[in-house]
Amino acid sequence: MPDHRDYPQVNVQVNHVEPVPRRIRAVLAGETVLDTTQARYVWEVPYYPQYYIPLTDVRAELLVPGDGTEPSPRGTVERYGLRVGDTDRPGALGLLRESPIDGLGGTARFEWDALDAWYEEDEQVFVHPRSPYVRVDALRSTRTVRVERDGTVLAESSSPVMVFETGLPTRYYLNRTDVDFSRLVPSDTVTACPYKGTTSGYWSARVGERLHPDLAWCYDFPSYPLTPVAGLIAFYNERVDLFLDGQRLGRPQRPGTRSGS
Repeated sequence: MPDHRDYPQVNVQVNHVEPVPRRIRAVLAGETVLDTTQARYVWEVPYYPQYYIPLTDVRAELLVPGDGTEPSPRGTVERYGLRVGDTDRPGALGLLRESPIDGLGGTARFEWDALDAWYEEDEQVFVHPRSPYVRVDALRSTRTVRVERDGTVLAESSSPVMVFETGLPTRYYLNRTDVDFSRLVPSDTVTACPYKGTTSGYWSARVGERLHPDLAWCYDFPSYPLTPVAGLIAFYNERVDLFLDGQRLGRPQRPGTRSGS
């Protein structure tokens, strides 16, 4: 089947391992559970890595033995929970005492949501670790972007900021003055992205008698590299009709392997 994508994919093999040159910390119930400068990136899937943390950099007194072991492609995993005061996180991590993959013996892989917050150096990271092979560039443009749903124009701009992120279709962020907010209905949805931060707004679109949920979003306080999109509105390419300089773009399939907008 031909590949009609117009954006690059991430190209990393499963079980690929690389050193993490950043200090990694994670917190639960106000206590630092792990603090290391010796973490490893491990790609369990091709799209983004996980952190594997040396057991020597995990606070052993917070670990609670779990229920036995389980096999994995990286070796036999011993399950442990975490307990910080009255806060329990059963099955929070898997420990590899030994591994056929060089450098992974004696490391632990934590379930991301078992911790309250993760940090690279002193900056919080959301959803999953940032891949060193992913670029996210926010570039200003004078190309004309028009957004429609069922033939109704929702936005049109000749000054978009285009966000190019490896593995995702180009996102077009538009000034609020170029968006028809009479068609948009605020939503309570919140999503997060490792590279952009946490959204500050979501909107559904009412076209005729139909409400199309969660078509648009914004980041009022994005991560520093994405500051050009602060306060701007983007629409899911997968859920609207996009026209770039008058040419209709194909709708990409919604990626099921990446997190964030």
